[in-house]
Amino acid sequence: MAEEIKSRGHLKVFLGYAAGVGKTYQMLDEAQHLSKRGVDVVIGYFEPHARKDTIAKTEGLEMIPRRRVDYRGSTFEEMDSDAILARHPQVCVVDEFPHTNVPGSERTKRWEDVICMLDAGIDVYTTMNIQHLESLNDQVYGFTGIRVRETIPDWVMKQASEIVMVDLTPRALLNRLDRGVVYAPDKAQLALQNFFKESTLGALRELAIRQTAHEVEVRNDDTFPGLNERILIHVTSVPSTAALIRRGRRVADYLQAECFAVVIERPDSNVEREAIERHLNFARNLHIETRVLEGVDEAETLVDFARRNGVTQILIGRPPKTLAPLMIARRHQLVLRIIGLAQDMQVTVVAERRMRQEGSK
Repeated sequence: MAEEIKSRGHLKVFLGYAAGVGKTYQMLDEAQHLSKRGVDVVIGYFEPHARKDTIAKTEGLEMIPRRRVDYRGSTFEEMDSDAILARHPQVCVVDEFPHTNVPGSERTKRWEDVICMLDAGIDVYTTMNIQHLESLNDQVYGFTGIRVRETIPDWVMKQASEIVMVDLTPRALLNRLDRGVVYAPDKAQLALQNFFKESTLGALRELAIRQTAHEVEVRNDDTFPGLNERILIHVTSVPSTAALIRRGRRVADYLQAECFAVVIERPDSNVEREAIERHLNFARNLHIETRVLEGVDEAETLVDFARRNGVTQILIGRPPKTLAPLMIARRHQLVLRIIGLAQDMQVTVVAERRMRQEGSK
C-alpha cells in the first residue's frame, strides 16, 4: 500500500500592532500546551529580545539550531529551513514572519521559508505586526511618517487558517516600555521617537482589530458576496501607482473580487517603461492579474477592456502636482474621458495619500 501523502500544513498567525504586546509569548504558550499533549513541536526561529518571561516559555521545547550565513565579511544567523524540513515536526514555531533573510540565503523572505514548510505538511505558528501587511503600507505611512520596508503580501496572509490578535492597550504597552520589559533603555528611547507614541499605537491597534475582524469574517463567510465584482487598476509610470495598486488589492480582498492591473501601452520613454514594469511586477507579487494593452485612445481602450471583462469598478490615480503642467492637464483629460465612457461602472479617482502632520487629529 502506498504511503499516504500528508495534506498541506496549517498556518496560524499571532497578530499584534507593535513590539511587546505579547505575540511571541502567547505563541510559545500554545506551543507548550501542544507539547504537553504529545504533539511534536519544535522552535524553528525565536527572537528573545532579552525578555525573561518569553525566554522561560521556550523551556523544554526542542530548538532547531540556526544556520550561519557569511555576508560582506560578517556572519549572520538565520533560520535553518532545510534542517526543519529534514526534522519534519508536526508543528514549527517561527518568530518574526516578515523578516528579510540575509543575502546568500536560499530564499529572500522568511515567509517564503514558511510556505515551503506548509507545502511539506508542517503546521506553522508565527508572529507579525499589522504594519507589515502590504496593502496597509500607505495607511501606516500616512499616520506615522515611517515607511515599513519589510512587508508580507496579502495573499500570504490568506494562507493562514487561523489569525489570533494579541491585544494590549497602548497605555499598558507604554508602561511595559517604561519598565524596560520591551526594550533596553537606549532602544526604548529610540522606539518612543518612532511607533511608540500613544496616538500612533492607538491607530495601529485599530487597524489590527479591523484586519482581524475582516480575516475572521472572510473565513466564516460561505456566501462569497463579491463573486460578481471585478476591480481594474489603471497602471501608469507615476510613483503613486504603487499606492493605487495596494488600494485596489485591498478593495478586491474586502469584496472577494477578481482584480486586474492594466497598462495602456504607448511610445513612452525608457524611464517610463522601466517604472511601469516595476509597477506590474509589484502587482504580480500581490497576485493581481496584469495586462498590457495597445491602443491609440487610452481611455477607450481601458474602458473597452473593462466592459469585455465584466469589470464593475475602475481605480485611477489623480495626477500628482509634481508632474509638469502639460502632463497634469493631459492626465486630467484622461481621467475625465474614462469617467465619461465608463458610466455603467463605478470609477474611483484616488488622490495621493498625504502624511498626517504631527499633532493633527
